[in-house]
Amino acid sequence: MEATQSPHPYIPRDLELPGYVPVLLSQSTILGVYGTASVLVIAFIWFVSGSPKRPTIDRILMCWWAFTGLTHMILEGYFVFSPEFFKDKSAFYLSEVWKEYSKGDSRYVGRDSVVVTVEGLTAVLEGPACLLAVYAIAKAKSYSYILQFAISLGQLYGTAVYFITALLEGDNFAASLLYYYAYYVVMNSFWIVIPMAITIRCWKKTCAAFSNQGQKKVKSR
Repeated sequence: MEATQSPHPYIPRDLELPGYVPVLLSQSTILGVYGTASVLVIAFIWFVSGSPKRPTIDRILMCWWAFTGLTHMILEGYFVFSPEFFKDKSAFYLSEVWKEYSKGDSRYVGRDSVVVTVEGLTAVLEGPACLLAVYAIAKAKSYSYILQFAISLGQLYGTAVYFITALLEGDNFAASLLYYYAYYVVMNSFWIVIPMAITIRCWKKTCAAFSNQGQKKVKSR
């Protein structure tokens, strides 16, 4: 017996979601748990990274990479490998997150192939790479800037594909303007502004390193 079509809050209204179960947790609970968990992660990294020799900017970057890495692996990873999260009846937090976020972009609950692909690559490749970046900064590894540059470019590329494909498909996936701006625009803007700033910084640091190396070679001749 096939699951019946249940009413849902998503756009388009005729989106077929057999067996859909409405969001069971309140919006404040969903956002509150995510916010609290994020603050705890950032506070922990900030605490353990404390060192008189470590610049403040490095500590901030370690916090960012830990936060975004865990977000990619846990939240986005769950979405990728749980195609029927909208049927969950247990109020499991991760499924509730995506039911709620889909009000801002129904391509998630509708399992849009582009979104699933981008999120899959992000969760599997960029997530672990972000945590590696935390380690690289902490240990002052020589590949730190190159790694951060590569991850940031990947995040910018993924976000660009995410927004551009939505525009090409009509950009009509939000239940209301509130959800459109709060979830779709504002939340995703962090993965444009911050990676862009990191990309610029890493580019300058790498260029400066090559420039200094070239000057040393000239002096040694």
